[in-house]
Amino acid sequence: MGEISDLKQQIVACRHCADGFAATQTAHEPRPVVWFDAGARVLIAGQAPGQRVHKSGKPFTDPSGTRLRQWLGMSEAEFYDTGRVAIVPMAFCFPGYDAKGADLPPPRACGRLWHDRVMAMLGAVRLRIVVGGYAHRYHLGSRAGVTETVTETVAGWRGRAPEVFALPHPSWRNTAWLKRNPWFEAELLPALRARVKEVMK
Repeated sequence: MGEISDLKQQIVACRHCADGFAATQTAHEPRPVVWFDAGARVLIAGQAPGQRVHKSGKPFTDPSGTRLRQWLGMSEAEFYDTGRVAIVPMAFCFPGYDAKGADLPPPRACGRLWHDRVMAMLGAVRLRIVVGGYAHRYHLGSRAGVTETVTETVAGWRGRAPEVFALPHPSWRNTAWLKRNPWFEAELLPALRARVKEVMK
């Protein structure tokens, strides 16, 4: 446990992107949001904290988190239990907004600095839930069937289940996507919830 504690402290102390964040529209300081421990059964691999998570210091404390927990069939207590669930985004800090108020992408430096080390420290998890295109590319890669679109990657879920499920981002911006792809809620989510229930026992 000492090694993983040291790694978490190093990530929390990271200020690698400070100059870049200062130059964004939000001009914010780094605040890495670290939420994992050794021995987790479930990995939720996301993209990057939003501004609300930046303020709270706790992952998915926003409407996206509410929707994600509904998708998974998890209570808040289960979702935030680091003994069972590791939440590891592609960037541990809020990347900020551009001049038009749009979300900036997760800085690649975060992945290069930390992700291989975190994954090695977590070891074997029983279920990987990979959320959004940036996480798809890192965790799945072309050999695992990632295609040019998030829709095609998510639609190929049967080829990865029950160990891995790729999901779209649970943002409200994807509500129209959910309506265009009714199979997601009708077919994928029941299988995902059943697997979550099994693994979390």
